[in-house]
Amino acid sequence: MKVLKFGGTSVGSAKSIKEVAKIVANIEGRKIVVLSAMSQTTNVLHKITDFIATSKFVEAENTIDELCAKYKDVITELYSSDAYRKQASAFIEERFDFIKSYAHEGSVAVIEGIEKIIVAQGEILSTNMFAMYLEEIKQNASLLSAFDFMRIDEAGEPDSAFITESLGAITEANPQTDIFVTQGYICLNHVGDIDNLKRGGSDYSASLIGAGIVAEEIQIWTDIDGMHNNDPRYVDNTFSLKEISFDEAAELAYFGAKILHPQSVIPAKEKNVPVLLKDTFNPESPGTIIKNCEVPNRVRAIAAKDGITAIKIKSYRMLMAYGFLKNIFEVFEKYKTSIDMVTTSEVAVSLTIDDASHLAEITKELEDIGSVEVDDNLSIICLAGDFSSKQKGASAAIFNSLTNIPIRMISYGGSNYNVSLVVSTDDKIPALRALNEGVFDNVVS
Repeated sequence: MKVLKFGGTSVGSAKSIKEVAKIVANIEGRKIVVLSAMSQTTNVLHKITDFIATSKFVEAENTIDELCAKYKDVITELYSSDAYRKQASAFIEERFDFIKSYAHEGSVAVIEGIEKIIVAQGEILSTNMFAMYLEEIKQNASLLSAFDFMRIDEAGEPDSAFITESLGAITEANPQTDIFVTQGYICLNHVGDIDNLKRGGSDYSASLIGAGIVAEEIQIWTDIDGMHNNDPRYVDNTFSLKEISFDEAAELAYFGAKILHPQSVIPAKEKNVPVLLKDTFNPESPGTIIKNCEVPNRVRAIAAKDGITAIKIKSYRMLMAYGFLKNIFEVFEKYKTSIDMVTTSEVAVSLTIDDASHLAEITKELEDIGSVEVDDNLSIICLAGDFSSKQKGASAAIFNSLTNIPIRMISYGGSNYNVSLVVSTDDKIPALRALNEGVFDNVVS
């Protein structure tokens, strides 16, 4: 059995939904199809909850009506028969009436609870419409509610045992079903309330499902033809990688490669289920396969992450003083701020964060430990490949390429698959282009 995930842009219009149905029908064997909400739907649903939270009920109702009208336009174009148009319209109206039922004074007090309920409607809408369309075109498909198998525990982590057991029971009880259609992103929490997976969204759902059934393959269908060796938005002559290891993919995803969330590959890696990245709008393109494979002795791909702040803590008391790093890290833990990179010297520690919402409080507490310097408007450039100690020459090409680019920080040795550099965001694009020319000369994927 294969797991096929399609993102919001892949199901963003009636035409796109028909193309997705064609792709699904042409893939042999049994499948579980995981869908995101139609593009922009989740943003609009968040906007509606914001209106409700601020008691702007007229604005909320108007926005609900506008979104409903867009879905009805999709229905008109998507289905061929009046019977399915009526069936889909009735379902759409029922869902939007349900959302509208929260647009009143009493909802404001419980907005945190209803936000997840309202936002979940995006995936519920897309999957029901898609399942109806598959039924109309005579595909052997069944709708599978994510609430029947996707659950998180008290810590907000997926309950893998429950997911595996539930999926096994469902698929075994329905051997005649060729295509299961289910929602990405959404789930129930440990007390049975509607929640979501947060990190990785629908990609994470697909990976958890693929691991749960030990799928033949997980396919992630987006609007990009695989994972590129560099960012095609800024760099010419990039190419799609034919294959990449789980470790490399996770590093690239964490440090800026938008095609995949870093959390989403972990379940697949643990169960050794290959992940294939494909382009919905160019299905003939081979895409990129992520699997356990040998990593060549060279840089394989580059990604960049913006919005970085660097903090240097300097103290001569650090020399020979155990507990110094612990004291620093406890400040970031207190404010629930994760750290991306860390470098140390005899008297100083430099680190980076991508969430500066508590920067003032963090800086104030760090000043009790040592002098503090803060730099913002920075970017991390991540280079993935084999950088193990037995390899030679890989780092030389990197730094020779950046002779004209000031480097704020370097992280090398924390992982065998990653070298990370911090540069000014103003220098990011020149750095990406210089690295593309310096490390990928005559290299193919």
